Amino acid sequence: MTSDLYREQILDHYKNPHNFGELDDADVAQEGDNPLCGDVITLYLKLDDGKLSRATFRGRGCAISQASASMLTDMIVGKPIDELRHFPTQAVLDELGVPISPARMKCATLAVNTLRVALNGGAGGDDDD
Repeated sequence: MTSDLYREQILDHYKNPHNFGELDDADVAQEGDNPLCGDVITLYLKLDDGKLSRATFRGRGCAISQASASMLTDMIVGKPIDELRHFPTQAVLDELGVPISPARMKCATLAVNTLRVALNGGAGGDDDD
């Protein structure tokens, strides 16, 4: 029963993504993609006084990749940049709330890996912390 609620939440984020769109005055814009399935997202980040003041994204792909990007933007606003450089992958997986198969893991972690690349100057790829 609980997983049905999470599936509905994923579909809602996919159909009505939060923080969707370009951010014209972004301090950082970073594209990430999953060449295996064609998922693409671009994160737009506005930094203010050592914290993330705004985060938006644009993208296309499967429900899991787009929902995780939507959820991530909700989770990270207001947090210190230093903390976000090592944002835990597990936090996004927990927010998705459904078991993610190995074949879908790159979809589920695309947004958080893109965030790490954006804030670590191109480093930080596929950590599993």
